[in-house]
Amino acid sequence: MNSCVHVIISGRVQGVWFRASTKQKAEQLGLYGWVKNTSEGNVEAVFEGDENLVKEMIEWCHRGPPLAKVVNVEVKNQEPTNGFDSFSVRY
Repeated sequence: MNSCVHVIISGRVQGVWFRASTKQKAEQLGLYGWVKNTSEGNVEAVFEGDENLVKEMIEWCHRGPPLAKVVNVEVKNQEPTNGFDSFSVRY
């Protein structure tokens, strides 16, 4: 069963390879969507794909790459759009 979530990750998450690591992990899991930095200093992402793999991705977001210090991960469920054909970094 497919699911889709919108997440906002806060803490020391910019300048620590968070976006690149997120893209790598999402592609490894076969997920679709995007990730980007926000002007508030957070990282925002949408993950779409198999429900269990999306859950695994959310768990990864609580840790992030080695240099990150994640303080909070806000998760909102959304309706899957099936509108993505890859996982991208947005600027």
